[in-house]
Amino acid sequence: MKTITNLLQVIVYTFLMSGFSGFAQDRIIQGRVTTFDSISVSNASVWIKSSESEVKSDSLGNFSIKVDKTDLLRVSAGGFFTQRVKIDEKARLVLVNLKLKPGDENKEIAVGYGYVKDKDKLYAISSLDSDDLNATQYSNVYEMIQGRFPGVQIINGEFIIRGNSSINSSSAALLVVDGNVVSSSVFASLVPTDIASINVLKDASAAIYGSRGGNGVVIIETKRGKTPEK
Repeated sequence: MKTITNLLQVIVYTFLMSGFSGFAQDRIIQGRVTTFDSISVSNASVWIKSSESEVKSDSLGNFSIKVDKTDLLRVSAGGFFTQRVKIDEKARLVLVNLKLKPGDENKEIAVGYGYVKDKDKLYAISSLDSDDLNATQYSNVYEMIQGRFPGVQIINGEFIIRGNSSINSSSAALLVVDGNVVSSSVFASLVPTDIASINVLKDASAAIYGSRGGNGVVIIETKRGKTPEK
């Protein structure tokens, strides 16, 4: 009888420990998919490596998915570079900011297939990438941009985007390099051959930067900061 009792205790203990182990490994994380930092990307595919399951982001870019203790997310949407995100064991919230592929056709895909709402005016973004630019023929970043973006002028070293205005005394566009707002001196020091893409935001699309983007935004991504397509 004592042997049977001990055996039952072992079975119960093993069952409980396996249950606790499974509970510790599986958890639900919340996330949000955006582009240009705050424009929601809906219906984006969020794939998890451990279970090979997939969910879609909702109209606000939000999603939730079960993950392992450590896991890997792959987030993709038409017109954007696919992004992979490693999930550590303490993560409870994941923010994924997708990079829009250069070219008007990709903006049309992003809006036309419902990944980005038309009201966000993604078509107000002009872009060029290294495939469109022969960087070796330019001595500085200003020469690269001059004449390549309709409505953009360079006056006294400042980018002026026609049709934009703000409450700020300056009419200069905001300058962003690899996700960081920079000064005109830092911007001017960029080496043309190091530049992967140039994007110019105007109208409502620039509003994602708040009052700072009221005069439009010039965004440069360097080859060092570029998110590769996977």
